[in-house]
Amino acid sequence: MRIDTSGVTRRRPGATTASTLALVAVLAMQPCAEARPANTPPQASHDRAAGMPAPGNVDAGGLARPQSPMEAASADARYMADWIARSGDNAGMPYVIIDKVNAMVFVMDADGRLAGAAPALLGIARGDGSAPGIGDRKMSAIRPDERTTPAGRFVASLGEDLHGQDILWIDYDNAIALHRVVKGTPAERRAQRLQSGTSEDNRISYGCINVPVEFYDDVVHPAFAATSGVVYILPEASSVRDAYRPPGQGGQAGGGSTRNTAPPAAVDSRR
Repeated sequence: MRIDTSGVTRRRPGATTASTLALVAVLAMQPCAEARPANTPPQASHDRAAGMPAPGNVDAGGLARPQSPMEAASADARYMADWIARSGDNAGMPYVIIDKVNAMVFVMDADGRLAGAAPALLGIARGDGSAPGIGDRKMSAIRPDERTTPAGRFVASLGEDLHGQDILWIDYDNAIALHRVVKGTPAERRAQRLQSGTSEDNRISYGCINVPVEFYDDVVHPAFAATSGVVYILPEASSVRDAYRPPGQGGQAGGGSTRNTAPPAAVDSRR
């Protein structure tokens, strides 16, 4: 088990009861970010996901029109928001949708209103699972091909690291959390990657989700300060629509909530 100065105290999520989520109509009605205009190169989809103007998204004067977070959302992210709204799967709790393909994070309140969106850094390895026992290994023992951000549905809550910094715990067993971007090594250039105009360079972490400091402080922390919530990490190696079928057609086909057993007092996240 990894215990060091970057460890965290994982806190058992508190019980929450609330009304069912209302339909996220504004999210579902937005134009598809992946339906590119004719002659738009594939790279434009990654630029849109990072909130950058794509070719064709200009006004009459040739100036780029500002994009809303919903215009930057992929079809899969919008499908997921609509699925949650129709199924009430978040059980009245705030929730987060993490779109790994486009390296974007969307935070919604308990009623399905968008609280904020931001780019994110994710595990350097692509894939939707976790290597057996990875949460008990030292970071130095985790191979690059094992540094995945697992897909699924997770009940998440805030905890504190050994320095008193809060962190949003997603998957205890596999040491996955969402937190402020860490400095990392100079070669990793984590802060610069978050500011780039593409999602192509956002795969650098050991598996944790790194977000801009201001976004964490102003959006993530307030959303989870007094409650647990649900984090949906979308798959990248399989179909979102297969994992989360429309209500009445089998419901959720995969994922499932993490176990909320009490963890050891100080355990390292995968950063």
